[in-house]
Amino acid sequence: MPGIFARLHRLRPTRPRNPLLRIGFALLGVAFLLVLLVGGVFVGLGMLAFRAAQRLMRARKAKAPGDVLEAEYRVVAPRAVPQAR
Repeated sequence: MPGIFARLHRLRPTRPRNPLLRIGFALLGVAFLLVLLVGGVFVGLGMLAFRAAQRLMRARKAKAPGDVLEAEYRVVAPRAVPQAR
């Protein structure tokens, strides 16, 4: 009984013998890869634009006068931590 990889290898399509068909399929493959690349770039740019719009909307909400919290702050000096030898 042949293994799973032998069965999958039999299902692999063969390349055509005609040189024009080979070139045509190669160009079709390159075009498909370019479509995927350009599509991925547009999806990435869309995500970045959505995040930028979210930040702009949040910045507009944060400037409301009722959201201000007033307090006094004190800076604490860092302590030296003794090192064990």
